[in-house]
Formats: sequence, C-alpha cells, structure tokens
Amino acid sequence: MKVAFATQDLKHVDAHFGWAKNIAIYEVSPEGHRFIEAIQFGGDLTEDGNEDKLAPKIEAIRDCAILYVAAIGGSGAARVVASKIHPMKVLQPEPIDELCVKLEAVLKGSPPPWLRKLLAKDPERTVDFET
Repeated sequence: MKVAFATQDLKHVDAHFGWAKNIAIYEVSPEGHRFIEAIQFGGDLTEDGNEDKLAPKIEAIRDCAILYVAAIGGSGAARVVASKIHPMKVLQPEPIDELCVKLEAVLKGSPPPWLRKLLAKDPERTVDFET
C-alpha cells in the first residue's frame, strides 16, 4: 500500500500537512518498503486560512492509504478522510524509515480494525493478513 509522509527534509515526519514543502510517498508491505517519489510544493505555505493550497496536496496523495503528519487542521483532516486516507499524527518528528519499519511489523501481524477496514474498502490497497 502507498503511504504519504508530510516532511520538510524528506527524512522525517516533521511538517504540518498544509505547510509541508514535501510529501514523500512510499510503498509499504509486510515484506518491506521502498521510496516511490517526493512531491514538492512551492508558494506561500504559511497558515493563512487559504484552503485552496490543500487541493494539490490531496490530489498528490489520492492513491495513499495513510498520511503521516506532525499536525493537520480540522478542514484538512476532513478532506483527507473524505478521500479515504487515514491521517496519523506523530507527537514529535520521527524518521520516515522507522515509521515504515513499524508499519511493516503491523502488517505482518494482526493490523488494527481501522487499518483492515481502510484496506478492505479499496481493492488496489489490499494486503493479505495472517489471521
């Protein structure tokens, strides 16, 4: 499944979704993970109430199952969820590689119900779980 990470440095989840300069996209499976692409965003990304800047980011992550962020506003979260993407907030900056490894372990075992439900809704995001 594809997973998106809001990042300023392409190494850590350290960005607010609306203000992120980059979104790193990875493919994560029980067997491992690999970097797919980094999408860069320019212009004024500061907090200004301008919801239009979210549209290109939502479009960029449309194929992702999960979005990791340092923070996300209420309307941004609502738009992400409406796109069938599960936002995950980290409490402090965390390395993207470590988050991928943790997610691999979850996928190898028994994923929580919210993840099973999320993956079951979209046949392109399916992962075979051991029960």
